[in-house]
Amino acid sequence: MIIPEKNLMKLANGSDVRGVAMEGVADEPVTLSTAAANVITSGFVEFLQARTGKDKKDLRIAVGRDSRLTGHDLKREVLKALTAHGVVTVDCSMASTPAMFMSTVFPETQMDGSIMITASHLPYNRNGMKFFTKDGGVEHEDIITILQNAARYPVMEGERSKAQRYNLMERYCHHLRKKIREALGGENQPLKGMHIVVDAGNGAGGFFATQVLGRLGADTTGSIYLDPDGHFPNHIPNPENKQAMAAIRQAVLDNRADLGLIFDTDVDRMSAVLKNGKEISRNELIGMMAAILEPDYPGSTIITDSVTSDELTEFLEKDLGLKHMRYMRGYKNVIDECIRQNKAGVVSPLAIETSGHGALSENYYLDDGAYLAVKLLVAAAKAKAGGRRLSDLVKNLGAPAESQEFRLKIKGEEDFRAYGNGVLKTFEERAVQAGIKVAKPSYEGVRLVFPNGWALLRMSLHDPNMPLNIESREEGGVKEIAAQVKGMLDGFVSLDLSVFAE
Repeated sequence: MIIPEKNLMKLANGSDVRGVAMEGVADEPVTLSTAAANVITSGFVEFLQARTGKDKKDLRIAVGRDSRLTGHDLKREVLKALTAHGVVTVDCSMASTPAMFMSTVFPETQMDGSIMITASHLPYNRNGMKFFTKDGGVEHEDIITILQNAARYPVMEGERSKAQRYNLMERYCHHLRKKIREALGGENQPLKGMHIVVDAGNGAGGFFATQVLGRLGADTTGSIYLDPDGHFPNHIPNPENKQAMAAIRQAVLDNRADLGLIFDTDVDRMSAVLKNGKEISRNELIGMMAAILEPDYPGSTIITDSVTSDELTEFLEKDLGLKHMRYMRGYKNVIDECIRQNKAGVVSPLAIETSGHGALSENYYLDDGAYLAVKLLVAAAKAKAGGRRLSDLVKNLGAPAESQEFRLKIKGEEDFRAYGNGVLKTFEERAVQAGIKVAKPSYEGVRLVFPNGWALLRMSLHDPNMPLNIESREEGGVKEIAAQVKGMLDGFVSLDLSVFAE
């Protein structure tokens, strides 16, 4: 069975593969079938063979999955394809995405590549595949190559029994525990006396409470949704979800915990809640991580996505003495820019999105929610020992009075990206004509600066819509800025402006 290339290409999603993996939702037919997972695995084997120059029989590839309902079936087909090619295949069972990359780093494993079966925070019927080499996650162009390769392969029927089994998560947790112990003086239980609750959202992150915090002496009483359940019955495992953040906040308050940690399904993102119930997310998380890193990287550059607040820039540059680069949306874009800056001689220790994706140069530029949590825990333990509060790190960080995102759909345009680029060009010209300041440089879209705030209009990374982010330092300012923006978008008949009336 050969799957047409055009069908496989529909599964490309930035730097990974995603699709509908099971029936159950109306009008959402299965696109990521077990057969598709099988041939895509063959495509990755061919890609990795070309990348490494090794024979297939010499390649070492590890496979893991999160808690999704279709994870077992997809993993079965991945293992069958790998063993059919004669690859040294290692089944890591349930794992986190960062742990799967670390399988290429740990001396005990030394994988040439790894495959993680996950679709992050997407609904229960979705799934996907992420691919790693020793250089990190593959790029979008690599995904296209993998899918083109896949279109040449039939379903491969190897012997899953040939796959080796390895408890990667125990090795990964040892790695995290060691980092915390070393940072806190080498004691065996350096978190004793701290009460920390975890919300894993029924994803793969429950290990952090049991295998990291508990083993280091922390009290994790009151942690919630640690058991894997691919139905995600309690809330979407997503630190940007209001219901999810409300759940961890309540857990902190109900248990009078020192800190609350929440992870997404595959643990490459995180957020936190302080003892008083204050959420540490978006700008606050970025500011806190920057403050933690500043003593070791004075004057360095923090790279974020494009929708961070002016108040964050002021805090990073004036309070911490750092530089702030507002780059593009898309965690891979932010990470790749961090790598480029460091290669060019610009010290940049942190690449982080407002979504909670954060990567440190000291940690292989890996977006690892658990590693960010480690950095927060160390800072929290040191603060407590010194009679301070973790929140003191960002006590001077301001916040906008209002913020809102509008999504303007592009309708009826086959080449929606070309249409959107035309909108941006005209939008900028109209702003200049109206005497409104256009921020430069802007790495994505058009950012306008107003006396009381800003607006950023850009193209979506993947979809036919144009997100518009607006922030204001004054109550009522978003509405005023939105009215001016709407006026500069009149006449674009394929651009749905009805969101301004909602």
